[in-house]
Amino acid sequence: MRPLKNVQGPAKIRNMRIGLFEFNEPLPELNEPHAISILRPWVNVGRVGTLSLARLERHFSAKSLGKLFRPGMVYDFTRYRPRSRLVGDRREMTIPNSTVSYSLRENGPDLLFMNLREPHLMGEDYVDSVLEILGTLGAKRYCMIGGMYDVVPHTRPLLVSGASTGSQASEDAKRMKLQPSSYQGPTSIMSLIGQEAAKKGIENMSFVVHLPQYVQLEEDYAGVARLMEMVCSLYGLPQHLADKERGERQYKELTSAVQRNPELQDILVQLERQYDSRSQREAEDETLPPLSPEVERFLREVGDLGEEENS
Repeated sequence: MRPLKNVQGPAKIRNMRIGLFEFNEPLPELNEPHAISILRPWVNVGRVGTLSLARLERHFSAKSLGKLFRPGMVYDFTRYRPRSRLVGDRREMTIPNSTVSYSLRENGPDLLFMNLREPHLMGEDYVDSVLEILGTLGAKRYCMIGGMYDVVPHTRPLLVSGASTGSQASEDAKRMKLQPSSYQGPTSIMSLIGQEAAKKGIENMSFVVHLPQYVQLEEDYAGVARLMEMVCSLYGLPQHLADKERGERQYKELTSAVQRNPELQDILVQLERQYDSRSQREAEDETLPPLSPEVERFLREVGDLGEEENS
């Protein structure tokens, strides 16, 4: 681990602010850091982003760097509820926030970890604040990781799609066989971060694992494992961080549950057929065969339920 250096001068700069964020220690000198970020609740189904980022922070013994100094300026606390807990005979309340931590590495770029929540107010100022942090800390790359629901079966390898800008990021995406994202539709204001970062010369990448819509597990460990496989491959990290066995056990239990449900069995068969024909048909630029009306109706109802739970 490299020794910490202060690029901002003496300790009197403690509690400095960058945009809407407050940093409670002198800023470290980072070596062309790569920022790995998640966005809750958008693109975080199955909590795959949250669990993956926490795993990375533990592995690197990440150090806390900053957070929003008044989160109520951008968050509605009737939607992101503060949490109360007892610590001995005292009651403590935790206020939802967005945080930034970092890790210094001997080899390769240093890492920033950005645990971000989607704003309800002042979205443009929030985006500008994140961009200012990236610029101040000299970020070389901004990489967003997460998960989304899709019409895919849990019995096949989970797909990972994404995007990249910048020569090295594009080479990495090609090497990792990252599927280009074809999504069009509603998105988050936070999507501007990658777009605007690219204009400032900061490389941009995203990894989004596609999870089976008909399942909607609270914590999808197979999704976490697939996402971590990509991150480990990108940064040369030990593959045991992916913890594939836990996800395999979870999906094995899911298969047993599906076998007891004739309706889900029929859905699974159709999704497997569509999955298996996808690569060939995409290569031949053909349209995928449609799902039956019953399956489409079921998945639509499940999707509407998931949106209500995440709102």
